[in-house]
Amino acid sequence: MLDNHRDFRTQFVREPSGLRNHPALVLNADYRPLSYYPLSLWPWQEAIKAVFLDRVSILAEYDELVRSQRQAFRIPSVVVLKDYVRPRKRVAFTRFNLFLRDEFSCQYCGSKGDLTFDHVVPRSRGGITSWENVVAACSPCNLKKANKSLRHSGMSLRRTPRCPTSEEMHAVGRRFPPNHLHQSWMDFLYWDAELES
Repeated sequence: MLDNHRDFRTQFVREPSGLRNHPALVLNADYRPLSYYPLSLWPWQEAIKAVFLDRVSILAEYDELVRSQRQAFRIPSVVVLKDYVRPRKRVAFTRFNLFLRDEFSCQYCGSKGDLTFDHVVPRSRGGITSWENVVAACSPCNLKKANKSLRHSGMSLRRTPRCPTSEEMHAVGRRFPPNHLHQSWMDFLYWDAELES
């Protein structure tokens, strides 16, 4: 049994430098990644530690070995948790999740790149900071809209902002794979995708 579910869920993002060499894809007990964006990865050291603590099973390995005083181990490339970690139902309202929901594009003009966020109903006019009132916006559109309403700015939204479900966030996250995808991960990342006819 996992000692601390909250800590265990977030361990995969705490050591970015350890992910450069031989990270392990971490799957939940249902064989789906704990997270698609950021992709649930552990440094190889965490994966080996989890194997010895009997928290995971190894599904695939790298060709490279690490050695202890007495043994040599192949580095895990895909591991699956033995205990199911229940996904969070509520999506945290963070800048990153907002950009992910809006697919890293301005909700006024569609451009990608230098993004900020904009209150659809400006705060100076009583607008609140919520999923339903905040969108990703490029700097030029944000400056153009300023503290005007949509009608007075002459601008329109590409999509009505709303609170996403965790399933929707997983679906969007799958469209933004990380720069490096090891071949051994591919079957586990897209096994539940709908097949084209």
